[in-house]
Amino acid sequence: MSQSIIKDKSYKFAIRIVNLYKYLTEVKREFILSKQVLRSGTSIGANVEESLGGQSDRDFIAKLSIAYKEARETKYWIRLLQDTGYLKQEFAKSILCDCEEICKIIGKIRSTMKTNCS
Repeated sequence: MSQSIIKDKSYKFAIRIVNLYKYLTEVKREFILSKQVLRSGTSIGANVEESLGGQSDRDFIAKLSIAYKEARETKYWIRLLQDTGYLKQEFAKSILCDCEEICKIIGKIRSTMKTNCS
């Protein structure tokens, strides 16, 4: 159940990130930080998807761990974009909230899997 939730949430989050990238490049004319947030933000869902096709429980946990790291990195870039004036606080807060929720879900799935694999 949580796996389909994280798959859906990370995909929807990736869509928000792509739209954020478009806004940053087209409106704000920002090309460096926007590329970073695009890469890490879309990588979350890609790694979640890979984890679901994992060859073993260990492979599943490893791919999910990468997704978690990418989510943490994405939070960093969004905070930086906010603090440098590229993103309004309201928008940054909304997308950071989504990112934090993804981190919590992935963290819970990982800890459950590690417990079950022990």
